[in-house]
Amino acid sequence: MKDALNTAPIFTRYDLAIENAQRRTVRQVSEDALLQHVADCLVAGDEEETQKVVAEVLNDRAPLEIINKGLIPGMKEVSRLWDLGEYFLPQVILSSDAMIAGIALCEEKLGRTLEKKAKVVTHTAEGDIHDIGQVIVNSLLRVAGFDVINLGADVPVDDVVEACRVHKPIMVTGTALMTTTMTAFPKIAARLKQAGLEIPFVCGGGAVSEDYVTSFDLGIWGKEASQAPAMAEDALSGLSWSEMRTKWNG
Repeated sequence: MKDALNTAPIFTRYDLAIENAQRRTVRQVSEDALLQHVADCLVAGDEEETQKVVAEVLNDRAPLEIINKGLIPGMKEVSRLWDLGEYFLPQVILSSDAMIAGIALCEEKLGRTLEKKAKVVTHTAEGDIHDIGQVIVNSLLRVAGFDVINLGADVPVDDVVEACRVHKPIMVTGTALMTTTMTAFPKIAARLKQAGLEIPFVCGGGAVSEDYVTSFDLGIWGKEASQAPAMAEDALSGLSWSEMRTKWNG
């Protein structure tokens, strides 16, 4: 008699598994109870509750204090949970939306938008609509204080080059999940060089390998989305694309 079909995975409550993982692994990010409450709401991915709590905490804490000691540490905790494999794309997106909403309230109180460190252009390769990696990169870069010029998915080569010409970013990123679409990357790199824009070009995604990306000038292989903020910091500090390649792919 054949073994009975194992139906356990079908009926597993993965949402509860994530909640249990959160209770096990989420760390305290602030000794201030109010700011910790802000961070907790963000880590939980509850946009409405985050807005409500931030609005209340603004009566007792300065906007920048809430951002720097509540929202940003909370999002860094989300990034840590992502790296651990405890959080997945839905949790990252929900927390990112909660952070953006919280920051908007703080900026409204400040009467100005926060100054960004520098611009980073991001896109998913022409012909490719699988932008999951780009969504995560965008969230992490925003958390780190960078102004993300999000071109979206299925972006033509010309549009990427033009965006770099107009916005003058310190770095550009590209994501591809299919081998047929990653061929856009060396074309972009060549066009950037022709335009005199020797910008570090970080390429990643399921279809992309280190050997492929390091075969053309400007290219730096991004193994994990979580590397994006540190790479942007390197570009901001003045490292050239070749120096970044040596550091990250050497």
